Amino acid sequence: MIDQATRTELKKVLGDRIAFDAPMSKYTSLRVGGPADAIATPQDRTELKALLRACHRHGLDHNIIGSGFNLVVQDGGFPGVIIHLKKMRQHHQVSDEIVFSEAGVSHASLTRFCIDRGLSGLEFSAGIPGTVGGWLRMNAGIPGREQKDVVQAIETISADGEHEERIESSQLDFQYRELRNLPLGNVIVSGFFNVKKTNPETVQAQVDHLLTHRQASQPLNAPSCGSVFRNPQGDHAGRLIEAAGLKGEKVGGAQISTLHANFILNTGGATATDVLDLIKKVQMGVMQRSGIELKTEVCVIGRES
Repeated sequence: MIDQATRTELKKVLGDRIAFDAPMSKYTSLRVGGPADAIATPQDRTELKALLRACHRHGLDHNIIGSGFNLVVQDGGFPGVIIHLKKMRQHHQVSDEIVFSEAGVSHASLTRFCIDRGLSGLEFSAGIPGTVGGWLRMNAGIPGREQKDVVQAIETISADGEHEERIESSQLDFQYRELRNLPLGNVIVSGFFNVKKTNPETVQAQVDHLLTHRQASQPLNAPSCGSVFRNPQGDHAGRLIEAAGLKGEKVGGAQISTLHANFILNTGGATATDVLDLIKKVQMGVMQRSGIELKTEVCVIGRES
């Protein structure tokens, strides 16, 4: 819990852009999760740095979210401050070869921006849920193309709110579904992406192709957190789960999708515990069937209930 004096200080920094004891089920795509001690929505870098400095002074843990995809908050909630970057969504064209985007920009906004200006290079991100900050942090992508292939540089703010830094792509340690070498607590606030000038029709056609494939193969119309497990090298988590006979398996209100087995759906009333128990059940089933240990792609934060 955050004491009253600290709450008062945080309110001075954020005003009505901070809420206390906020249920994370309202802020995550899977619609599960207990209350965060606080959820803050800074409107710009200045406010974000002031918030980080206040958290540092008071020893408050913080965690960054965008659209709340790829995230499970446990039923006991989050002991600290959830920083929601949804208001940091500036983006513009730097040149015919570079696009700038803040971390809170959604995939739909950035895709539409590139289509309208005939900028090619980021089409593979079409339909990948979430926001730019999450894409970068998770090195989001599809087979054969990931964020590491298009990032020119990122900008970060240190965990204590005192320092801004631009980091070139050559200095970033992108691995499969993670960016490894950022100091703990540092916040990705923006990215610069390499693009090529073409025409809107060409970009639109590629985006349409990818979206059609996603709509046919992924359960996009039900609450989910995106892909749950990392693909083992040379194989696919969905195939292994299906081979283990777990497609459609349920625990409480959580269910393995019958369309794509690497998705867990909230069919109504699911808890984070339901989701995590189903994850464990899948891991055990796949291990027994194939001897492969599935590792999670989804991030789990917070405390048990």
